[in-house]
Amino acid sequence: MPALSTMALFLLAALGLLLIPGPSVLYIITRSVAQGRRAGLASVLGVELASLTHAAAAAFGLSALLLTSAIAFSVVKYLGAAYLIYLGVTLWRARSQTVLTPESSFQPALPAAYLRGLLTNLSNPKSVVYFGSIFALFMAPATPLWVKTLAVGIVLLDTVLWYGTVAAMFSRAKIQRGYAALEKPINRTTGALMMGLGARLILVRD
Repeated sequence: MPALSTMALFLLAALGLLLIPGPSVLYIITRSVAQGRRAGLASVLGVELASLTHAAAAAFGLSALLLTSAIAFSVVKYLGAAYLIYLGVTLWRARSQTVLTPESSFQPALPAAYLRGLLTNLSNPKSVVYFGSIFALFMAPATPLWVKTLAVGIVLLDTVLWYGTVAAMFSRAKIQRGYAALEKPINRTTGALMMGLGARLILVRD
């Protein structure tokens, strides 16, 4: 049975990785302030599914195969960079869509928020490295299946708590009103950050 202290350290390490600002957090913030809490939570669900996919792949050795293949990792890296740049351009060019009316009239936006949240996280090859590293640090090949499953559950709990908090905080009415007055420069700044993250993936060798 794994020591409780080891699992506690794993939980803290996984949460620490989430606190590093990245494309997923930027996207959740943007959807929450622009389209309200439901759209923010829809994007969280998309990010959650992607995080679960990354964590499961790392726990059961699939990410290790990707990390040992330079060609496969490069494909994921450049596809991810292309998507982040595309998302950045979309935000840069976006028209005003801030929700200052009841959110029920914006239900059609929820599937799009979910899908883009999913793709934003899946397209980030850094997630493969992060999850691969943390599971390699705390999990050995001989680690029992139930322990690996518990570790994936811990990652899921961390992401629900953190991303859910971000969505709830940035969908508050006061923040939305402030965002409405500065929507265009904020969208362009966020878009530029997304494009910068994509360009960095292409230009910087790890």
